Amino acid sequence: MAPVDKALVWLHGEVKTPPLSAAARIEAGTLLRRLQRGERLSMPAARPMPIIGRRCHELRIVDADQTWRIIYRVDADAVIIADVFSKKTATTPTPVIEVSRTRLRHYDDAVKG
Repeated sequence: MAPVDKALVWLHGEVKTPPLSAAARIEAGTLLRRLQRGERLSMPAARPMPIIGRRCHELRIVDADQTWRIIYRVDADAVIIADVFSKKTATTPTPVIEVSRTRLRHYDDAVKG
């Protein structure tokens, strides 16, 4: 029996053209599909984000004129998307980190409660 793909749970953001180019949207979709199938991604496609929480990472998608990030967490049954944003600096903006933590905490509270 084939393993079941994990669900994608979108807490915020979306991947569509525009603002992402068609190529960036396809790359994002391919990477998310790999995560759904249980693959663990590493650099340069993804990097851990322990500052946000356990099992949290960011997908790194280079587009024609900007770089996109997708903050996600891998749970046993789902890949939870906390944010999608255009990254303009070397560090992840503090508001993105804080709002991602909050969204994931609210998700956990809703699922457990």
